[in-house]
Amino acid sequence: MKCPFCASTDTRVINSRPSEEGAAIRRRRDCVNCHRRFTTYERAQFEALMVVKRSGRREPFNPDKLLEKLSIACNKRPVTDKQLRAFAYGFEDEVQVPEISSEEIGARTLAFLKGLDDVAYIRFLSVYRDFDSVGRFIEEIRELETRGKKGKAAPKGGRPPSLAPARRAESKVEQAPLLSPESFETDGGKN
Repeated sequence: MKCPFCASTDTRVINSRPSEEGAAIRRRRDCVNCHRRFTTYERAQFEALMVVKRSGRREPFNPDKLLEKLSIACNKRPVTDKQLRAFAYGFEDEVQVPEISSEEIGARTLAFLKGLDDVAYIRFLSVYRDFDSVGRFIEEIRELETRGKKGKAAPKGGRPPSLAPARRAESKVEQAPLLSPESFETDGGKN
């Protein structure tokens, strides 16, 4: 370590201890050349996980952005915020590489959702793969059903229950007017 006073590289550590609740190490140093003392701090420097976009542009990974997209896909589904937060905020630690493509993030997110909730998986997949028709939804749902993800057999007829034609009982409902025409008649201005 170079002395900040005389620029000598001949310094020695005279005291070392944890600092900032263990996030850093504080070192008290003594310069052999000018005999002055100074303090240095050693901290872990985290390099941000960089995301390589389809366009080739790079940007730092943002777990809040991933959490937002997961929350949209899992809206009104039996999935807890804790599960989504654990995935989004643990993603960077799990990856352990300096760069990752946005496609890889999408693939890992799909794998996570597939094991969590089918509907959330299809919702995320539809945006991720940019579905342009109902037919694409049907294809993916049928593929999901044939794989028998949860060990259940595909329903008879090969059609997922959510795609079965709706049968509505047709009933004629007459709606009575709220006000009768007589209620609008006036007495000719006489009170």
